[in-house]
Amino acid sequence: MFRATLVSLLCLLLWDASGLDLWVMQHIASPAGFVLTNNYWLSAVLHTGARNAAVVVFVCLWLLALVWPSKAHPQLGRRVQRVWLLLGVALSLMLISTLKAMSGVSCPWELSQFGGTAAYVSHWRFGVADNGSGGCFPGGHASSAFGYMALLPSCLMAAQAGTRSRARMVLFALVVIGLALGLTQTLRGAHYPSHTLWTAWLCWVSAWAWYVVGEWLQVKRLRCPLKQTALAQAAQKQDFTRQSLTNPALNAAASTPTCHTRWCLRRRPW
Repeated sequence: MFRATLVSLLCLLLWDASGLDLWVMQHIASPAGFVLTNNYWLSAVLHTGARNAAVVVFVCLWLLALVWPSKAHPQLGRRVQRVWLLLGVALSLMLISTLKAMSGVSCPWELSQFGGTAAYVSHWRFGVADNGSGGCFPGGHASSAFGYMALLPSCLMAAQAGTRSRARMVLFALVVIGLALGLTQTLRGAHYPSHTLWTAWLCWVSAWAWYVVGEWLQVKRLRCPLKQTALAQAAQKQDFTRQSLTNPALNAAASTPTCHTRWCLRRRPW
């Protein structure tokens, strides 16, 4: 997974350095703007409709996670596990929303060469104004699908081959849906192609970071009782040793077998 993440990062950096974003948009738009900006299927169905559907799915998953009893179904896990996974999805969505709010990059349909007033500025030029409204990087609409990748790391790392196979199928479906949503916004002039790709990469990294944090907390939680038990046993042994040194009778009693023990040692094998 780490190798794939690193390779995809290098590919993204090469895409940004190539300037293909503007080249793609120039082949979609004209000086008058983007013809498909207000297309019914792209605007009403694949943008507004898909966004509303994503909200409904997210709310339903939260209701399922909170209402469904713990351990009622082996595939659903305990309630705390379900909540943790959905918090990972929320983290991915918040990450994309925060970066968008901080971004000074304007959408392609605001560029002067497409009928707007903004100038093209790379999203790597932090703090540089482009005379537009900004807030366009990365792609928020695609995160409606990519954000759910936070549900998958534990399944991708599962011991059962069937679980890993199903997780890869779900991952493939999320990637396809996310790319389709990103393509919708690109055709409308709302996002450059790189905005969708960066959203996918950021959600992927956020998902695995949340998974690592969860594993660390679980290991820490398991170690705490063991550590407390070991400390209690050590303290008990130290206290018994101290009492034995001050009380010879107790030391002799501890080293002498009990009656039951002596009988067990003397009894015959039959």
